[in-house]
Amino acid sequence: MVLSSMSKAAPFLIDTRELIRRPGEMRESTIEIVTPYAIGIDVIGIPTGSQLLMDLRLESVIEGVLATATVEATAVGECARCLDPVSEDLDLYIQELYLYDDDERASGGKKAKKAAKHREEDEEMEADEALYRLDGEMLDLEPPFLDAVVLALPFAPLCDPECPGLCVECGLPWRELPADHAHEMVDPRWADLKNRLDLGGSAEMGDTSSSG
Repeated sequence: MVLSSMSKAAPFLIDTRELIRRPGEMRESTIEIVTPYAIGIDVIGIPTGSQLLMDLRLESVIEGVLATATVEATAVGECARCLDPVSEDLDLYIQELYLYDDDERASGGKKAKKAAKHREEDEEMEADEALYRLDGEMLDLEPPFLDAVVLALPFAPLCDPECPGLCVECGLPWRELPADHAHEMVDPRWADLKNRLDLGGSAEMGDTSSSG
């Protein structure tokens, strides 16, 4: 079953109310997401308005909700050598544990000590890695999705591994230029003299033509 995301403005926000505090429960669904903005790096990324299908599995565990998702997407950009358009198919995998909020744990006098212990354990875990938390009954997949996209994108996308790039002098693609393509290299210190000689030669040719 394909479901639309809950909000166009926040398409990665997932409702987990059916799983809260029910260890062992699981829900699977396919969610249709329209990206509200471009996602990626300067040279390549997923464009604004891209339609994505996310296969999502949510599992309720004692600590919170475990989210596992796979997403297929297409990134577009420019070749780092010749600036031609390029596209890259991305197979993204996300798996994150979303912990219950501390305030919920602390509700009820009998649970206060247990909640304090949990907080200490959480602080130790957070020292080693960044953890995600549920916001009430909502789970936000946007941060891990953004991380997954950036990690999957090539740092320097290429239209072809053998792309020769552009001529640094004229800016034309090498693949479109003849094998003997070259530019006369003039030392900047002699450039003014060369221009004067070129102008002088042109004037002499004009005088010769007139006298003839």
